[in-house]
Amino acid sequence: MYLQNVISTSLKRLSLCLLAFLTLSGTSAMAGDTIKVGVLHSLSGTMAISETTLKDTVLMMIDAQNAKGGLLGKKLEAVVVDPASNWPLFAEKARELIEQKKVDVVFGCWTSVSRKSVLPVFEELNGLLFYPVQYEGEESSKNVFYTGAAPNQQAIPAVDYLMNDIGVKRWVLAGTDYVYPRTTNKILESYLKIKGVADEDIMINYTPFGHSDWQSIVSDIKKFGSTGVKTAVVSTINGDANVPFYKELGNQGLSAEDIPVVAFSVGEEELSGLDTKPLVGHLAAWNYFMSVDTPENAAFIKEWKAFIKDDDRVTNDPMEATYIGFKMWVKAVEKVGTTEVDKVEPAMLGMRTPNLTGGIAVMNKNHHLSKPVLIGEIQEDGQFETVWETDGVVWGDAWTDFLPGSKDLAANWGPELRCGNFNRKTGKCSGTVY
Repeated sequence: MYLQNVISTSLKRLSLCLLAFLTLSGTSAMAGDTIKVGVLHSLSGTMAISETTLKDTVLMMIDAQNAKGGLLGKKLEAVVVDPASNWPLFAEKARELIEQKKVDVVFGCWTSVSRKSVLPVFEELNGLLFYPVQYEGEESSKNVFYTGAAPNQQAIPAVDYLMNDIGVKRWVLAGTDYVYPRTTNKILESYLKIKGVADEDIMINYTPFGHSDWQSIVSDIKKFGSTGVKTAVVSTINGDANVPFYKELGNQGLSAEDIPVVAFSVGEEELSGLDTKPLVGHLAAWNYFMSVDTPENAAFIKEWKAFIKDDDRVTNDPMEATYIGFKMWVKAVEKVGTTEVDKVEPAMLGMRTPNLTGGIAVMNKNHHLSKPVLIGEIQEDGQFETVWETDGVVWGDAWTDFLPGSKDLAANWGPELRCGNFNRKTGKCSGTVY
């Protein structure tokens, strides 16, 4: 009996110890639990000049949110990968983030070819991507929020400005050879012809990523614009190819007075590595400039410079798009009390947050933002002086009105449709209805 009592007592003590250990272990695991934020931006290769800053922007936003106590009682943890400007590698890294790293959300991609690469992965695995860069439109996915500009929020207003305010009649559409420039220029070519521009007054040129020898192309542009008719370049050149392009403009003496260039992928970050004196007066169309004078922007710039520990670093439009997307995602997660994609996605619809230009960004049912449009002139200090802007925000149109296959399509992820490509003529959704 005595032996039985000893064994019984020992077993009870062992059980209590084991219970205590498991309790402590569970508490430790819970304390170490985090909400993982994937960062999918090129930190090497031709797009690193633009994308590295966006990686740093996400890290800054994560630090700021953690300083407020995190999200849902947990700290945010950044999971950074480098797809190295390699478009198939983007898809591999996206799968790694969702399947292996178990991230709750991803902020990433710059080029449309990288976004197209990862899109099937996010839809297959039901991940959530915030895409922060201007693009060609013609897409709306349940698993993507497009916080950059659609063509009607950048390309079309820029052409209208050149046509109406500067009197441009001849057009050079110069782009990097991939989906964004080709589709955007297809839209612009159609739009120009609707406006009465003749075929012979439109010159289209494409170059590969990282193109460096611009001498002959700039010479052709110079010749095209030497007819006495006002000519402009609409540039969808992306990445570090912009550096030699703008240098060659200066080398050949092409000033903004001669042939103005309006760029859709050149901002303060790209200009920071250039001698901007020969570029003064050339243009860019964005939804944000660092030079915008608002309290919100001043606070953002101060926060950025403190985080990056460099007073010379600049801010730009895709940074603001990242900022807006991150703020909205946090609000949506707080609203539904979870990071589950199927609950966060509908909570994002109609979400509002202040932008950095003094207005309110709204996430519409087509997963695109309402944004202001600004056109700025390059200054000697590498900043932009706003010369034109919209009166308020412009609703982002996922499907252009200027292509036959798109003008009848609409995207609506609200409960009434749950479709990204609804044909208003046939009344049918040509994609998956959720």
